[in-house]
Amino acid sequence: MNSKEIVEEVSARDIRLIRFLYCDPAGVIRGKTVHASQIASKIDEGVGLTRAQNAVNLFEDLIQVDGMEPVGEVRIIPDHKTFTELPWLNRTASMFSDLREQDGSEWGGCTRTVLKHAIAKAHAAGIKVFAAFESEFYLAEDTDNGPQPWANGPVYSSSGMDRASAVMDDMVDNLTEQGFIVEQAINEYGPGQQEIVLRYTDALGAADQHLKFRDTIRGTAEVQHGLHASFAPKPFVDGIGSGAHLHFSLWSLDGKTNLLHNPLAQTEISEVGKNFVAGLLEHMPAVLALTCPSFVSYQRLKPHSWAGSTISWGYDNRECAVRVASPFTGREAESINLELKTSDGTSNPYLALAAVILAGLDGIEKKMTPPKPAHRDPALLTPEQQRECNIRPLPSNQLEALDALEKDELITDGLGELMARCILATRRAEHARALKEGDDWARLNTFSTF
Repeated sequence: MNSKEIVEEVSARDIRLIRFLYCDPAGVIRGKTVHASQIASKIDEGVGLTRAQNAVNLFEDLIQVDGMEPVGEVRIIPDHKTFTELPWLNRTASMFSDLREQDGSEWGGCTRTVLKHAIAKAHAAGIKVFAAFESEFYLAEDTDNGPQPWANGPVYSSSGMDRASAVMDDMVDNLTEQGFIVEQAINEYGPGQQEIVLRYTDALGAADQHLKFRDTIRGTAEVQHGLHASFAPKPFVDGIGSGAHLHFSLWSLDGKTNLLHNPLAQTEISEVGKNFVAGLLEHMPAVLALTCPSFVSYQRLKPHSWAGSTISWGYDNRECAVRVASPFTGREAESINLELKTSDGTSNPYLALAAVILAGLDGIEKKMTPPKPAHRDPALLTPEQQRECNIRPLPSNQLEALDALEKDELITDGLGELMARCILATRRAEHARALKEGDDWARLNTFSTF
């Protein structure tokens, strides 16, 4: 829709408030709300925002970042294509936005723009990236002992599905009403843990869709059912972790040919696909700082957790950081895709996808060759097999991942100078705060934010 059509839609639906949303470097969905009486002008000119807002980290601490001080403003400029009415609220809609300078030029603190640049680089290489985030989340209720899981049931069981059905049905309906295609809705391994999967789309659309998804799941649980829904990677100390596994595939620019497909070996990826995997593995320590960016993220990345705890890849191997997802018979050329297991719900999807694209493109450009794929859990391989597969440990904590990011020129160049400095400063401050306050404090605060 164009500006005129959005104004007409707001009037026709009797919408009262329109949220101009964005995702900050900490992965938090923020924004400002415009009244319908102002939408005709604000839809194009945007809303003012202090530059300092993007220097607020996950724990709501304002960190000193040069170029992100409380002096001067940028503009929140909504993308018309992301307009949806929010079914769990009364007369309210939202759009996701770019953050731009007052003259309309790009601002280095906009995470959505970082992804746009990575997409443009892929386009220049003749590649169109499609993606989808496969998100796990917990439903929880308030108790005297803090948030506790709600509607427990055996994993993938009909009884588990039944117990959460009142909430899950509303979530599915609210997603569908906004135009999203829901493929699966299931109960997961943890007590109260759920998963809803949306169909893949182009890379920018996938990131926008994931943020709309997060908002819908949280809003439906809180507003319609009085529950919490949290995408935190490790909300309960003894519980199963939650991921936001990133599925993606590489296509020709016309969208007709899946470049991962290997016609000579239908269940294996192509040479281009292997090059991409090699690049992703090469830059994995730095990429991790953006796909598993929070202090609590590293409490999930443990052996035998189906989360990926090593730099590794394999075919349908859910213990590897990168899994080649097996294609479906008769749809091999369309359905073969890659899955990044080391990705969770605290990530900013624009930055996560950008890092993956940049790393993989580097592998294609340099024709990197990946090591031998792991045929079983990397922790169970013999030392000789681990060497053959070049199994290496991931960064063990947030600080190690940030150090790797700082040293990786390809990824920091892709982020841009201001964004890179912002992420390093705000995330390191998070780490220091979490160490000071303790694991329980960090888990609870991450739970409530995500």
